[in-house]
Amino acid sequence: MPLLEVEDLRVAYGKIEAVKGISFTVDAGQVVTLIGTNGAGKTTTLRTLSGLLKPLAGKITFDGEVINDMGAHKIVAKGLAHSPEGRRIFPRLTITENLQLGAFLRKDTAGVQRDIDRAYSLFPILGERRSQAAGTLSGGEQQMLAMGRALMSQPKLLMLDEPSMGLSPIMMQKIMETITELKAQGTTILLVEQNAQAALSLADHGHVMEIGTIALSGTGQELMHDESVRKAYLGED
Repeated sequence: MPLLEVEDLRVAYGKIEAVKGISFTVDAGQVVTLIGTNGAGKTTTLRTLSGLLKPLAGKITFDGEVINDMGAHKIVAKGLAHSPEGRRIFPRLTITENLQLGAFLRKDTAGVQRDIDRAYSLFPILGERRSQAAGTLSGGEQQMLAMGRALMSQPKLLMLDEPSMGLSPIMMQKIMETITELKAQGTTILLVEQNAQAALSLADHGHVMEIGTIALSGTGQELMHDESVRKAYLGED
């Protein structure tokens, strides 16, 4: 049984339907990516899965339970964490305090500290600056912090929305290496990423979204070698 199953999901902003009946699954241990142009409905899909938006229709099943009407805090408690587009860190709090907030539902103090240490081993630069205000970090470092914070809830599924947006090529490479490392550690990831090449190269499965629908699906490798994907998203003629 898939860890996440999305069936005929429809989401609207007022009268405008942003997601028009999409279906896909994510199995435990997989990296699945959604690619597509701006306005394709990728971020809306993630926001709906994490309970920030309510679906118009369709069914979202996570870890064997339908979560359509579940509150966002309950969805996090169930094991679905969301690292949002634009990072949304708390700029005046320190790096350590931001990470601790990611564990706000947990009571296991020793486990929380262990996971903070894990975040610092994944992202050594955060460990070096742990008592610095998060707002003083570069964009790439803030992205690392947002990912580290999402991992603090010990998610069964980690959703990453545009983790490389606005980053330098070196920082982007670092973020992608971290996603590869998380995958090797068994973390299940649903990735929305503007850099289609990077996303598809590390994804088990990919879905191309166009104006609220899934236009094409396949393994990461199949989509990377698909002629229409190469032209539209990989900048090849």
